Amino acid sequence: MSLMAILYHLVPESPVLVAYNHDAKSGTSVHVPSIHSGKPRVLAGIDPTTSGTHLGINQNGLVVGWVTRRRTTEPINTQSRAALCRQLLKSTSARRAMTAAMDALSTGHYQGVDFVIADAESGWQVHGGDEPECTELVDGLTIVSSHDFEDPNKDRVAMAHRLLTLQNLDSPIKFLAVASKVFARGPSIPGRPSMVVRKQDYNTISSTLIALGKKPRDAIYQFAAGSPDVAKFEDYSPMLRDILSRGIREARSKANV
Repeated sequence: MSLMAILYHLVPESPVLVAYNHDAKSGTSVHVPSIHSGKPRVLAGIDPTTSGTHLGINQNGLVVGWVTRRRTTEPINTQSRAALCRQLLKSTSARRAMTAAMDALSTGHYQGVDFVIADAESGWQVHGGDEPECTELVDGLTIVSSHDFEDPNKDRVAMAHRLLTLQNLDSPIKFLAVASKVFARGPSIPGRPSMVVRKQDYNTISSTLIALGKKPRDAIYQFAAGSPDVAKFEDYSPMLRDILSRGIREARSKANV
């Protein structure tokens, strides 16, 4: 399933703010984020089986994440959605990644998927159901789960939206503080929605918080290697700041040439 919240263009000093709970089958390994070489460099947790990822960010400040969704028709010659996510992270901008996602999903080779693709310049939701669709992100809060975009009838999405709008999220620190608590909300009363999934065969296995500032030194990346109601968030911000600084240096070098 998985659950992703993106606060887009609402906080001036941090145009892209993300919270992401990765849900997977029991026994699925947790892949800790690390820097991966290539052009551009990427910070993400990589699955060695697919060489793909569920969420990553590249040196150009492009964030790509995805959640599963249902589709009524079976894909042809199924290809990995995680591998496609990593491929999209090779793009130089969100707009180009969006176009690449639409082209790939139009082949019919992928199971149901919803991509969120964003940088400081543009943001997109790419819906890979029976027919691929694309919607530009609105300024403000968007919640994406394994159902229709912003479906108000889905309890988990509705709870996430309500809890994230109880306070004025007017700074990256405020967003991260609130989101870390909201996305760590575990099961309580049976049948009641929760942010953390804990079932016999399906669980929340990790959680990620990202804040992209206008300057690399303001970027924040926190990761919990386990269910966030149990595991602590560890700071990977130095890695993110490193690749973003590299991106700026390379862009300046190209401009000078």
